[in-house]
Amino acid sequence: MRLAGKLAVITAAASGMGRAGVELFRAEGAEVCAIDVNAAALAALADEMAGRGLPIHTVQADLSKPQDARDSIHAAAAKLGGIDILWAHAGIPGPPGIEGLDFAAYQLAMALNVDSAVLASGEVISYMRKRGGGSLMFTASVSGIVGSRFSPVYSAGKFAIVGLTKSLAQTFAPDKVRVNVICPGLTDTPMLAQFTSRRGDPEEAAANEKALMTQVPLGRRCRPDEIAHAALWLASDDASFVTGIELPVDGGFTCR
Repeated sequence: MRLAGKLAVITAAASGMGRAGVELFRAEGAEVCAIDVNAAALAALADEMAGRGLPIHTVQADLSKPQDARDSIHAAAAKLGGIDILWAHAGIPGPPGIEGLDFAAYQLAMALNVDSAVLASGEVISYMRKRGGGSLMFTASVSGIVGSRFSPVYSAGKFAIVGLTKSLAQTFAPDKVRVNVICPGLTDTPMLAQFTSRRGDPEEAAANEKALMTQVPLGRRCRPDEIAHAALWLASDDASFVTGIELPVDGGFTCR
């Protein structure tokens, strides 16, 4: 098992890519703590994993709140007995444009997409030093590699995460902590419809997705487990000499 003996924390872990990561990391031998704002979804995930003989720890936290973003890391470390791996995955689409910007919606998006990752990084590094190193991973997006005409605010936040990754990879290298970021493309999660239609219009969502899909050479959506497998590789010793990269998992979207 590729993560045997490792202590892993995943945020936004109760659904989609984060949930796929919990399942895969646990199956690969890690002890896992799942962090999410949705207490009911966390409880359901914990019950399902326990039923499969793969129990997990959970922490309920609203990572848009700075104190929660900090405290959740310490709570997870207390439950696990340390931290080797953090996949800081939390994020939301945010407002669709900047004309007439809803500034509160902008602040919430930045709090989840950027601030929560920055704050978690600052808290987790001491635990990784104590363990002799670690793997710190973020989730950005293809919109953090190429600009998004649908989501300029989201794109700005994800470019920030890519920049944070490249900086922290250098800062934390002496501590033997590798820092990388996964950049998913169109992925089959409940949040996808929020990107393709911010007005909740199914016809608009379908038309926008069709247009975007013409730019994906492999011609399909990504599955959440494919993102989780990318995270598994980055978290494992298979990627022991890999740090500071943005890894597109996008069916070729960014190779144009």
